Amino acid sequence: MTSPSTGNASVASDVELKPMFDWFFVLAVLSVMGVYVRAIYFTPIEALQGAAQKIYYIHLAGVLGAYLSVSITAVMSVVALWLRDERADRLAEASAEVGLAFLTVVLTTGPIWGHTIWGAWWAWWEARLTLTLFLWFVIAAYLVLRGAIEDTAMRARYSAVLAILGALLIPFIHLSVYLFAARLHPMPVVLKPDRPSLPGEMLTTLLLSLGAFFLLSIALMRARYRLGVQRDLLSSLEIDGSAA
Repeated sequence: MTSPSTGNASVASDVELKPMFDWFFVLAVLSVMGVYVRAIYFTPIEALQGAAQKIYYIHLAGVLGAYLSVSITAVMSVVALWLRDERADRLAEASAEVGLAFLTVVLTTGPIWGHTIWGAWWAWWEARLTLTLFLWFVIAAYLVLRGAIEDTAMRARYSAVLAILGALLIPFIHLSVYLFAARLHPMPVVLKPDRPSLPGEMLTTLLLSLGAFFLLSIALMRARYRLGVQRDLLSSLEIDGSAA
């Protein structure tokens, strides 16, 4: 019969055989690089906004990555609460960190673009800006809370509440330009009721950018999840070693 320590060592060797950054991550990074070569050198410059409009391809793609990651965090939190599955809780944590990174991209590129086009870095009366910042704080609080609670079951329960609240903000952020009077943010250009109003080449670049950032968000979540597996395994090995 295999001893517990031998079994853990075998699991550790299996985990170490799975690198955090694999071919999928390389594919995602190359996709992002290819898209922005196209955006910078092969996509027309917008007539009114000039070259600053090219930030759009990063900004909107970052929004997609943030929405996707935060939504996965909420869904996995519900699964963790329902099934008490540590894997779901670990994936929720991984996607939350990725979501916070993408939200930071959104909140950085947005003001840069806004200052160039509208002459204002920030406007607190803009509901979309303020709600996005609030979502950033919710996800940051989620990660802080996870680091402050040692008990895994309690950590999963309390952090899940913040994750679900954060995901509930997403439809309000998206629909804020309809629900509130927006002075800076324009109405949707791509997700219009009738059809996108972007020229064909710009729309193609945008769709490629969204696809590349989708791959990147999945690749980052996979890498962070694998890091979480190795971290938790190392913690269990340390506990077994101290108990022995």
